[in-house]
Amino acid sequence: MNNIVAIVGRPNVGKSTFFNRLIQRREAIVDSVSGVTRDRNYGKSEWNGKEFSVIDTGGYIKGSDDIFEAEIRKQVELAIDEADAIIFLVDVEEGITPMDSEVAKLLRKVTKPVLLAVNKVDNSMREKDAVEFYNLGLGEYFTIAGMSGSGTGELLDELVKVLPDLPETTEEEEALPRFCVVGRPNAGKSSFINALIGEDRYIVTDIAGTTRDAIDTRYNRFGFEFNLVDTAGIRRKAKVKEDLEFYSVMRSVRAIEHSDVIILIIDATRGFESQDQNIFWLAEKNRKGVVILVNKWDLVEKDTMSTRDYENKIRKELEPFTDVPIIFISALTKQRLLKALEETVKVHENRKQRISTSKFNDHMLKLIESMPPPALKGKYVKIKYCMQLPTPTPQFVFFANLPQYVKEPYKRFLENKIRENWDFSGVPIDIYIREK
Repeated sequence: MNNIVAIVGRPNVGKSTFFNRLIQRREAIVDSVSGVTRDRNYGKSEWNGKEFSVIDTGGYIKGSDDIFEAEIRKQVELAIDEADAIIFLVDVEEGITPMDSEVAKLLRKVTKPVLLAVNKVDNSMREKDAVEFYNLGLGEYFTIAGMSGSGTGELLDELVKVLPDLPETTEEEEALPRFCVVGRPNAGKSSFINALIGEDRYIVTDIAGTTRDAIDTRYNRFGFEFNLVDTAGIRRKAKVKEDLEFYSVMRSVRAIEHSDVIILIIDATRGFESQDQNIFWLAEKNRKGVVILVNKWDLVEKDTMSTRDYENKIRKELEPFTDVPIIFISALTKQRLLKALEETVKVHENRKQRISTSKFNDHMLKLIESMPPPALKGKYVKIKYCMQLPTPTPQFVFFANLPQYVKEPYKRFLENKIRENWDFSGVPIDIYIREK
């Protein structure tokens, strides 16, 4: 599980540029997902051997200055609540604005590490101008240039120093699979978990200060044993009038990274909304197993939409990764809960599945021979050998004479053929083409 670092600040100070700089700078970064909740970005970064998740709270905010201020305050409060460290970005060209002062006022009360970064400092004259940012009362500042990357090394050196050490998982905890329940607010996550464990353990309230950590429950019934990582037990503070989309993504990031299989619960009465899609892609980008549970199916008029129509509609939204179990449940009537558990355990087994190299070659090379990659510029691609890599998630490598000529459509063809012959339902697959 990684620490979360939030980049905050008013619009147009260069948050997204700085975020992109972090992403491009380190090859260890897995991915950046643009559009996780509108224009926000989420990615993984690593510096000096320490990995962390970065969230750009950059904005979709539109409207008057008053609305700007309210939205900025809301995002900063969320970052304070959810992140382990905060980078506050300001702009040397514009100096201290009233909005910067407002954000600084909020951050001065925080016990978490706050690093002040003065952006767009690309010459010695601007270095002198940056001195005025001492007036924000946040102590030392770092001067950086997001565009060129100047100064970011010193900032990141300090960041990894102040990030808290994460508790190490015990061998027993590592041995048990971790299944995480995620979904947008009010989809029925609490009801699902209460129905599973047979007691009303989680109550949905707005009580300030209720525990905000993802809660682990050891589950041992019906012959299944696993850790249930629950995001439903996370309450919002009553004073935070939050943007629900940003809130649930920020919570989901940590929970998803800390799990093997994601149980995504959606509300049947509302359909597969953009926020459900964002959480799904977050799980897919992190290479986690995914099971989709359509909750409250007992409330849907069956004559208006059958399960098949509903399922097809969801799969359309998931393209190209459509090989995902979708189960219709009701946490209230406990309908198909056992089926949901069985499917989740099966996805976990699929994720750990290993195919012997001889079997894999026998099957795939015959297919490739009958349907080779298309020739490009009169050159023919020959694939002579393939294997599954010894990685925690399914990854396959195909050795070819001209790997650069094998394009995405053919990689998808290979993935589809693997899925047809071996059960990788609910699990993302990576295909690599390498020079032999």
